[in-house]
Amino acid sequence: MPENSHPTRRQVLTGGAVAGAGLLFGAGAFSPGRARAGTLPVAGTYDVVVVGAGAAGMTAALTAASLGLSVVVIEKADVFGGSLARSGSGVWIPNNSVILAAGVPDTPALAAEYLAAVADGGSTAARQAAFLSNGPAMLNLVMSASPLKYQWMQGYSDYYCLLPGSMPNGRSVEPSMINGKILGSQLANLRAPYMAVPSGLVVYDADYKWIQIAAVNAHGAEVEADCLALGTEAALLGETPLTMGQASAAGLRAGLISAGVPVWLSTPMESLTVTSGTVTGVVATVSGVSSLINATGGVIIAAGGFEHNLAMRTQYLPQPVSTAWTLGADTNTGDGIQAGLAVGAAVALMDQAWWGPVIATPDQPYFCLAERTEPGGLIVNQAGQRFVDEAAPYGDVVKAMYTQNPDSPDIPCWLIVDQNYRDRYMFDETLPTLPLPSSWYSAGAVYSSATIAGLANAIGVPAGNLEATITRFNGFAATGVDSDFSRGVNFYDHYYTDPAITPNSCLAPLWLPPYYAFQLQPGDLGTKGGLVTDASARVLDANGDVIPGLYAAGNSSAAVMGYSYAGAGATIGPAMTFGYVAAKTIASS
Repeated sequence: MPENSHPTRRQVLTGGAVAGAGLLFGAGAFSPGRARAGTLPVAGTYDVVVVGAGAAGMTAALTAASLGLSVVVIEKADVFGGSLARSGSGVWIPNNSVILAAGVPDTPALAAEYLAAVADGGSTAARQAAFLSNGPAMLNLVMSASPLKYQWMQGYSDYYCLLPGSMPNGRSVEPSMINGKILGSQLANLRAPYMAVPSGLVVYDADYKWIQIAAVNAHGAEVEADCLALGTEAALLGETPLTMGQASAAGLRAGLISAGVPVWLSTPMESLTVTSGTVTGVVATVSGVSSLINATGGVIIAAGGFEHNLAMRTQYLPQPVSTAWTLGADTNTGDGIQAGLAVGAAVALMDQAWWGPVIATPDQPYFCLAERTEPGGLIVNQAGQRFVDEAAPYGDVVKAMYTQNPDSPDIPCWLIVDQNYRDRYMFDETLPTLPLPSSWYSAGAVYSSATIAGLANAIGVPAGNLEATITRFNGFAATGVDSDFSRGVNFYDHYYTDPAITPNSCLAPLWLPPYYAFQLQPGDLGTKGGLVTDASARVLDANGDVIPGLYAAGNSSAAVMGYSYAGAGATIGPAMTFGYVAAKTIASS
C-alpha cells in the first residue's frame, strides 16, 4: 500500500474477512454493553495500530518502527498533528540531554520530589517514575529518528517555584525551526496552528514574552528584529519555516515518512475488537467502509481528550461548560476514551482539564496568557473584587473561577486594564496604541469607558466595589507588595512581565482612561481525564487488572500530572513519553 494512502474501496471490499474476530464492542456510539458479532473486510494487519496522529500517537509509532515493529497510524481528521500542531509545543522533560548540556542543575531526585508535589496524589508514584525515567530516552530517540532538534526555553520557570525540587530557570525545551518542505505533499495535510506566526517572521515560543513588550523594551525590539532576520533568511533560501507546534508535528511526521509508517487520514476508529479477552485490533471507517485493522501486538489509544464533546463535558466537568471555550483540536470528542469504556476500562481525573482563562473573541477563544500577567491589569469577579493572583499558572486561575463561590461560580470574570497598559503592550495581535477590533466590542468580549464607574456599569459589577478594588491594587503597585494574593513572590509570576516596572515588575497602577474590561471564560487546552494506565502504559479495568492488548497515552489517558501542571509542555512531554513507553512495552511482550 502506498505511503500515506488509504486502501481503495475495492481493496477494502475484496480484502477478505477475519474468521473468529470476536465481538466488536461499542460500534458506532461506543455504548457499553452494545456489541455485535460478525465479519468485516480487512484493511490490514500490523504489529501495532495507533489511534491518533498527535504528539502521543506519532511518537508511539516512531518508537514502534525504530524497534522493528510494523505499525499504522489512523487519524479521524483529514489533517495530522492534533492539538500538538496548534500548540506552542514546549516539552517538559526533566533531566533531558538538551537542558543538561545547557547546564541546568537538574537531578532525578529533584524532579521526582517536584513532580510528586505537583501531582498531589492524582497519579501513582510508579507512573511518575516511569515518566521521569523514560522521558530523556524518548527525547533522544525522537531527535535521532526524525529531523527534530530541541532548544532550552531558558528562564521559563517551572510553574510552582516554591515547591521543593523546582527549577526556577526552567526544564522546558521547544523544537528548533524545521523547513516544512521536507514533508513534500504532506505539508498540505498539517493541521493549522492556533495562531499563525506573522508573515515574514520566524518566532519561537520563548520569543513571545519579548515581542509582547517590544514597544517599551530594548531587548524585546532586538528579539523582534531577530525574528524578522530569520524569516528573511528562510525566504531567501526558499524555505517554509515552521516553529512551535507546527515544527513538532511536521518533524514527527517526517520521521514516520522516513520509517515507512503509513498514516491514514480521515479514518475514524469505530470500536475496538476483542478476542478471548484480548484487544486484537480496531474497527475503523476506511475509505467510507467499516473495516477491520488487526493488531497482533496491541492497540495504542492516543486520540486526544473529550473537550469538543458537550455531553461528556456536561457529565464530567464543573459547570458552566462550553465547547466554544476550548483550544483543543476540534476532532477531540472522546472517541478513544469511550471505546476503552466499552471494553471495561477504568477512567480517572475526568473532572479535570488543562485549564486556562480565555477571551471569547468572535473568531476563536483567545488564550489569555501574557495579557493577564503584564503589570497594570487585574482580574475581578462579578462582585468587582479580586480573587486570585493574576500571574499564577493559568490552570490555577480557572480553578479559582470555579471554586471561589462553589454554589454560584463567578463566571465570567473580567480582566481590567487602562490606556497606559494598552499603550505599552501587545494584546493578541493588536499592537500597542492601536484600537481593538470592533468585532470584539460587538461580541461582548471587551467593554470600554472613560471612567471606572462607567466600566463597572457596562459589565454589571458594583461600581463602588470596582473603584475600591482598583484603589487598593494601585497601593500594592506603589509598594511592590500584593498583600492580598502575593502576586510576584515567585519566578513564574515574573516571566510575562515588564522589567522596566519597579519595585515589582508584576504590578503597575491603573490611572489613565479609558479603562477596558475583557470578559474571561474558563477555557482549556484540552481535557486531562481518561483511561487509567499503569507504568507500562497498559490500560487497566475497574479492578486494576490489565486489559491485554490495550494501551493509552496523551489526553486519552488520565494525566500523570494529576491535579496540576508542572511547567511549560507538561501536556506534551508526558504524552510523547507514554507513547514511547507503550511501544516499548509492546515490543518487549
